[in-house]
Amino acid sequence: MLENGFWRNRDLRKHVSIMDGITAPTLVLKNGTYLNMYTKKWLNANIWIYCDRIVYVGEKMPSNCEDTEIVDCSGKYLVPGYVEMHAHPFQLYNPESLAIHAATFGTTTLVNDNLMWRFLLDKKKAFSLIGEFDELPVSMYWWARFDSQTVLHDEEALFNTEDVLAWLKHPSVVQGGELTSWPSLLNGDDILLYWMQKAKQLGKPIEGHFPGASEKTLTKLKLLGVNADHESISGKDVIKRMELGYQTGLRHSSIRPDLPRLLDEILAEGVDVFDSLSFTTDGATPAFYKEGLINRCIKIAIDKGVPLADAYRMGSYNPSKHLHLEEKIGSIAPGRLAHINILLDKTDPDPESVLAKGKWIRKAGKVLKMESTIDWQKYDLDRFHLSWDLSLSDLQFSLPIGLDMVNDVIMKPYAIQTDITPDQLPENRDDAFLLLMDRNGQWRSNTTLRGFTKTLGGLASSYSTTGDLVFIGKNKHDMLLAFRRLKEIGGGIVIAHEGEILVEIPLKLSGIMFEGKMPELIEKEEALRACLEKYGYSFGDPVYSILFLSSTHLPYIRITQKGIVDVKKKRSVISFDDQISKSDNFDKNRYYHSRDALSFPIFFANVIGF
Repeated sequence: MLENGFWRNRDLRKHVSIMDGITAPTLVLKNGTYLNMYTKKWLNANIWIYCDRIVYVGEKMPSNCEDTEIVDCSGKYLVPGYVEMHAHPFQLYNPESLAIHAATFGTTTLVNDNLMWRFLLDKKKAFSLIGEFDELPVSMYWWARFDSQTVLHDEEALFNTEDVLAWLKHPSVVQGGELTSWPSLLNGDDILLYWMQKAKQLGKPIEGHFPGASEKTLTKLKLLGVNADHESISGKDVIKRMELGYQTGLRHSSIRPDLPRLLDEILAEGVDVFDSLSFTTDGATPAFYKEGLINRCIKIAIDKGVPLADAYRMGSYNPSKHLHLEEKIGSIAPGRLAHINILLDKTDPDPESVLAKGKWIRKAGKVLKMESTIDWQKYDLDRFHLSWDLSLSDLQFSLPIGLDMVNDVIMKPYAIQTDITPDQLPENRDDAFLLLMDRNGQWRSNTTLRGFTKTLGGLASSYSTTGDLVFIGKNKHDMLLAFRRLKEIGGGIVIAHEGEILVEIPLKLSGIMFEGKMPELIEKEEALRACLEKYGYSFGDPVYSILFLSSTHLPYIRITQKGIVDVKKKRSVISFDDQISKSDNFDKNRYYHSRDALSFPIFFANVIGF
């Protein structure tokens, strides 16, 4: 077993002893045809495995087979376990449930966002928890975030040099990023540049987040040390990143299912070298994963005409090499972790059998039972308790500017022309009440959201970018009902209409994550989506719409802990000063000090001049 990313000396000696017949392997896959990632050839071989490690790949059988499981793979094809190099493992699911589900479809390595741990846990607990994830058969690696991706009262308390460097130095952290605060970097943020330099000194690449970036911007960011980006929205974007030396992720997610079009466009341009390309599903919502993760991407690539070896390399070896993990994952070779997918047809990446660290996840088409092993209670993540109540007095709306949905996640400002003072908004208008409330009930931001629903009474959600509560609806009484039910179930997403609860997804892990298994969560998310579509939601992914209401890495306007923010100008359109503090004893002097220290300018703007 790996310890701090390495096998111990006595383990290495035992692995060598297998070659001399002193120790027997635990498993042998004989007579298989495997894809060699270094020659891009399909070769016949016997593969010896001891516990979690491949010890031999070649023509020989071991001389010592005492208690060895031997599986005949004649007529079958073996490829490395697939690698998701850009996972957001908190999209209603929790990291463990996602990992187990992904592995059943052959994705045996996840490289994960650490952002939610930054919000929910101190360093000691977070590092202890990711140590528990190391015990899973799935390989779980992490990124170190440099910013919150929103506007916080206490950004510096979470993202400071001591904490950022502690994360970067952790052996399970393999890259820095994703770099959503790149405009600050270009504007001279030397603290951010210092963190990036430290990551590079530790041998850990930097992942970008550069949708729509020009050649000039991409070049500047490359000069400042960024290694990779997954935000291409056209084939030309992909090719430009390749030309500039970026490891380029091709995205296929619930809000950006771009992979088929990206492949069509780069193949039409004559791209025939794929070594700097990889796949990502970029934190899709649960239903998108019904049939797996990277296996789906590889299948699309094969169907589009990408050579077989390259399609599998894009889903395994290429991201492993980029992350300096190629000595552990991404290939079937001596010394690698025993992440192996067994296929019935080399053109079909959906595995008949899956090995993860030498353990059967799926065998001969049957998924083996895997129970949860993470002790969430140990980290105080198993409960979400609200000690305060929401009342009609909190649901007072009078601001002149609201958020207008352009698509699932892009919001523009608009001048509110509807009378938003009544308890019920008219159904012939697209406006809905929007409230962001501190999870401790200390502050709130009230405005409107246009385009989310035409008729829905109320939605309450503890699932959000920061863990604060989101309320959306046309009827204040339904919003209050949804809130009361949210308290009863211990966090989640609740929909109420005309005095009835229609749909609920309990998220008992800190009000953010589902405690159960993925198939059950997928059913609940599909019910939520169907309900919202019935009441007028017309975009692709309502879960992401809720999540990204506060995310300042997307244009153009957001509702945040500091009010309504113009993302491009980094200023408040409506500041916290103009919101009503929920608590009479809220420490405004402390808030103002924090705000001034962050140099967060306040201004009022009309929507025409925004």
